Amino acid sequence: MKFEDGLKRLEEIVKVLDEGKIPLDEALGLFKEGLALTKELTKRLDEIEKKVEILIKKEDGTLEKRPFTRDED
Repeated sequence: MKFEDGLKRLEEIVKVLDEGKIPLDEALGLFKEGLALTKELTKRLDEIEKKVEILIKKEDGTLEKRPFTRDED
């Protein structure tokens, strides 16, 4: 499954759960599906984050490569 498809499905699940118009058993099933999707999407984002590098322009005009950290987002 593509990341975007997983995110779209997670958004659909949240919308249905927020409406609160489904039986409890169905809501529990959707909640479990949402947790699994969240875990998978988070794992993918963490993997991507490790691959991303930011180019920083130094004062002398040169570029420096360094790893991306969450503090910079």
